[in-house]
Amino acid sequence: MIKKGDKVSILSGNFKGSKGLVIRVFPKKKKAIIHGINMVKKHVKPSAKKPKGGIIEKEAPIHISNLKKEKS
Repeated sequence: MIKKGDKVSILSGNFKGSKGLVIRVFPKKKKAIIHGINMVKKHVKPSAKKPKGGIIEKEAPIHISNLKKEKS
């Protein structure tokens, strides 16, 4: 079972062989977000937090079957 804070390596996809730290897990969707891996660009409307809006980069979830827990 993969939990928040675990070190994992990516088994398949564009980031195969990369390693990272689990930021968040979605057990019902069987996905996890890994720090610095699978970055996507998101267009943001102007708001109180970002008055100008613009494009931000954030991590997108990866299916848990593509992850392997690293031994401590």
